[in-house]
Amino acid sequence: MSHDGVTVRRPEGSPGIAEIMLDRPEAMNALSTAMGARLAAVCAELAADRGVRAVVLAAAGRAFCVGADLKERGAMSDADFMAQRPVFRAAFGGVLGLPQPVIAAVHGYALGGGCELALSCDLIVADETAQFGLPETTVGLVPGGGGTQLALRRLGPGRAADLVLTGRRIDAAEAERIGLADRLVPAGTVTEHAHELAGRIASNSPIGVQAAKRALRQGAGVPLAAGLEIEDSAWRTAAFSADRKEGIAAFVEKRKPQWPGE
Repeated sequence: MSHDGVTVRRPEGSPGIAEIMLDRPEAMNALSTAMGARLAAVCAELAADRGVRAVVLAAAGRAFCVGADLKERGAMSDADFMAQRPVFRAAFGGVLGLPQPVIAAVHGYALGGGCELALSCDLIVADETAQFGLPETTVGLVPGGGGTQLALRRLGPGRAADLVLTGRRIDAAEAERIGLADRLVPAGTVTEHAHELAGRIASNSPIGVQAAKRALRQGAGVPLAAGLEIEDSAWRTAAFSADRKEGIAAFVEKRKPQWPGE
C-alpha cells in the first residue's frame, strides 16, 4: 500500500528481494518532505531485515524522480527550508547506507534529487527513455543529496564537473557511455531487468555480498594500502562465517547452497 509517496513490497517468487517504489506519479515523483521522511523510515526498516538480500529502487509513472518538490518549496519560509534539510539528508543517507546492494531502475527523468537517489545506489539500470541531470546550479543551488561527491566517485573529476557545473541533461546512451548508468535496456523493461539483477545478487551469500559491498564503498578514494586492509577485514568477516562453510559444503555436494546468513 502506498504511504506518503513511497510503496514497499516483497515480490512473490523472488525471495530476498525488496522493492522500494517512488509512488507519486501525479507529481513525477517529486520529493516532498513527507516522502523524504517515509523513504528514510523504509530504509531503516529494510536495513535491519536479515531476510532482505537485495533492494530495487523503482518508480511509478512516467519518470523516476524530477527532484525536490518545488511547488512545496515555493510556499516555504527560510526556516521551513532549513527544517527540510535534515529530512532529505536522512532520506538520501538511508538509501546510501543500506547494507544490502541497491539497484536503481531508472526510466524517464532522473533530475536533481532523482539523479542523486540513483547515484546513492550500487548499480544503475536505465532504459532508453532515461534522462539524467544535476541542474541545481541553474537555480542558484548546489546538489545537496550527495550529488557532487557521488558523481565525483562514479565518474571522475572532469565528467562530474561537466554535469554539476553546466547543469545539463544527458540521455541514457551518454549516461551508459560515461559510466553513470551501468546497464542500458529497452524502454519499458527496466524494472524487470533490475529485478533479474537483484535476484542474481540475492542468490549469493548475504554475508559475502554485504562484506564485499562494504569493501567497495569504504575503499573508494583511499590509498591502495588502506584499501587492501579494508578488503582483508571484509575477507575475514566472510571467511569465518557460517555462509563460507555452507558454500564449500554445497560445492562439494553439488547442490544449491542454503545460506545461513550468519
